[in-house]
Amino acid sequence: MDKIVAAIFSIGGIGFTYWYFLMKKDDAAVAVTNDSIDILVDGGYSPSTISVVKGKPVTLRYFRKDPSSCLEEVVLADFKIRKHLPLNQTTEITITPDKEGTFEISCGMNMFHGKIIVT
Repeated sequence: MDKIVAAIFSIGGIGFTYWYFLMKKDDAAVAVTNDSIDILVDGGYSPSTISVVKGKPVTLRYFRKDPSSCLEEVVLADFKIRKHLPLNQTTEITITPDKEGTFEISCGMNMFHGKIIVT
């Protein structure tokens, strides 16, 4: 009987792992008519995916609620930006992407990630 219970929990764990890592959808924001996007920093970045138009300036407005030291800095390596995010304050970062592609956003310790998709 205990082997059956262990097998059921194992199958449930495999199913949960599959759902969490492979089927979980990213929340996304699109900057088409809007010049700025608000991003909540609380256990990660929300939205974690941002779509912008090539050549059009966009302001990313980060509001940090998470006191974790990992999330006190945001890094946009492809844009050569590393910015400190004070707790419970909004920090604005303006970028003008000059080429299409997908660009990574990460925390200072490279543990939390997001992306900017330029079309």
